[in-house]
Amino acid sequence: MTPYFIAFGLILATVFGMPLFAVILAVAMIGFAAAGIDLSVIAIEIYRLADTPLLVALPLFTLAGYVMAESRTSERLVRLTQAIIGWIPGGLVIVSLLACAVFTAFTGASGVTIVALGALLLPALKKAQYGDRFSLGLVTTSGSLGLLLPPSIPLVLYGIITQQLSLGIDVKVEDLFLAGLLPGLLMIILLIAWSLWAIRKNPLPQTVFSPREVLQALREAFWEVPLPIFILIGVYSGFLAISEAAAVAALYVIVVEVFVYKDIRLTQLPGIIERSMMVCGGILLIIGVSLASTNYLIDAEIPMKLFDLIQKYINNKLVFLILLNLFLLVLGAILDIFSALVIMVPLILPVAVKYGIDPVHFGIIFLANMQIGYFTPPVGMNLFIASYRFNLPVDTIYRSTLPFMLVLLTALLVITYWPGLSLMLLQR
Repeated sequence: MTPYFIAFGLILATVFGMPLFAVILAVAMIGFAAAGIDLSVIAIEIYRLADTPLLVALPLFTLAGYVMAESRTSERLVRLTQAIIGWIPGGLVIVSLLACAVFTAFTGASGVTIVALGALLLPALKKAQYGDRFSLGLVTTSGSLGLLLPPSIPLVLYGIITQQLSLGIDVKVEDLFLAGLLPGLLMIILLIAWSLWAIRKNPLPQTVFSPREVLQALREAFWEVPLPIFILIGVYSGFLAISEAAAVAALYVIVVEVFVYKDIRLTQLPGIIERSMMVCGGILLIIGVSLASTNYLIDAEIPMKLFDLIQKYINNKLVFLILLNLFLLVLGAILDIFSALVIMVPLILPVAVKYGIDPVHFGIIFLANMQIGYFTPPVGMNLFIASYRFNLPVDTIYRSTLPFMLVLLTALLVITYWPGLSLMLLQR
């Protein structure tokens, strides 16, 4: 059976619905068997992953995000930001961007943000007399903001994957949290600046600043506002490890949403835990078999051969970064972020390091591309989620997001070619 026939069979199986983890596992098994290596190495690799202390942070942060998504956190967050800045010209636009970014940072899945906040923000934007296309583009685009902000689950996952690759460079999740702050803020600030210019002819807001409303909104969100602050202070003070911070976050969110706000009944909690762990279990399964596949690729020196091949045609780091961005934008449009991370990072990161790209900087570039890929035509996931959520044709969603996409592509260029933006907060 030739390698081409095997490859064709696996591609065909994927097209007809074969689970992704099974395809990756098949590649690893076929590769090791062809090389005469005992298949027990796959089980050893999965055990090595299970023995990673950082791994526990992934399901705990996922659980915290799911609990928040099922509660009325989104409503309280929107009310608070609206009370503080909603009265200024363009305040509702700023509210939308900030609320979506914070919510996505915790839930990790931008589709959840569109579903949870879209029903609140889109009617409010239209009521404030913003154009339909502008409002739709803003909400759809904002759904992927926040992937670079802590405690983003993709940041944690990237940290776990890089620590399994033995690159000789220590990539800490704490460093990734810091590295994502300024690039994430740059994206938000550029979107705010462009949006304020785009709506410059719109009527001024009818609401006025009300200290009473701010206090009421703050009182309502009193138990949720401190959570990201607690996590960051706990981690960077050295008081909490990432896994401990994740445990504190999960426990805190459950106590607050179930027993303080009572948005979630105690009887609903097992179902939420089950759904979150099913998603997380799928991610962990893909990670386990992907790392086994990665071991085969390393043993076969595939990354080195790939680097040698690329270097024949591209010996300039800047050109490599341009092609990397183009490739990742396409990848982000056709794969969900978790699959893209576990499949492509082990293959591309060693090549990027050979070009002198810092692994932390590479992670921020990768996730920034994935963030834009969510609404990259023609198959970006957010486009179809927004189409379903707002009952509009997908081509209408395409056109509405294009100006926002151009703004974020500008931010991506800055993030890519100015490594200091990502690395300046790191103590190295």
